[in-house]
Amino acid sequence: MFFVLNLLKCKSMPIPQKLIKYPSVAKSGDERKFIDFLEKNKVKYTLVKHRTVYTAYDKVATLKMKPNIIGKTLVLKIDKNLAAVLIPANKNLDKNKLKKVAKVKNLDFVSERIIKNKLKGVKVGAVPPFGNLWGLATFIDKSLINQPKIIVNGGNYNFSIKISPANLKKLIPDLIIGSFSKSRK
Repeated sequence: MFFVLNLLKCKSMPIPQKLIKYPSVAKSGDERKFIDFLEKNKVKYTLVKHRTVYTAYDKVATLKMKPNIIGKTLVLKIDKNLAAVLIPANKNLDKNKLKKVAKVKNLDFVSERIIKNKLKGVKVGAVPPFGNLWGLATFIDKSLINQPKIIVNGGNYNFSIKISPANLKKLIPDLIIGSFSKSRK
């Protein structure tokens, strides 16, 4: 934001359209919540506007990027609590490995109804990996942490957030890192 303000003060330099348009990507209060969260924590990120997509696989095809840098957030019930789990778009969740990482006996996916009721401000299928905003534990697969930049959901179907894993760790201080994904069949 500091960069944008300096650009506005400097009259001889044209203002890049990309910087002017970013607030229009997330107009409503619910969608702005995630951008405000990033701004408040002073982390570098880029909003990536794209056509409306409902799956991580569609996002990969739309953005023409490698699937190993696109994250998909899964919401699971681990024992009696909800948790956000971020894995690469080209992988599936290995529940047995996650059970070991989380040190629990029971875990399963939650219904869309639970996501709608418990995770206010996000669209089902576009949940950002910021579980701490809802008091959820957040897990991330080790393969995403090793990437220089990753693209994660932004709460809506038409934009995503490009961020470094280091900044993601800064946003989620109790982030749990482990290997719990497996190749898609």
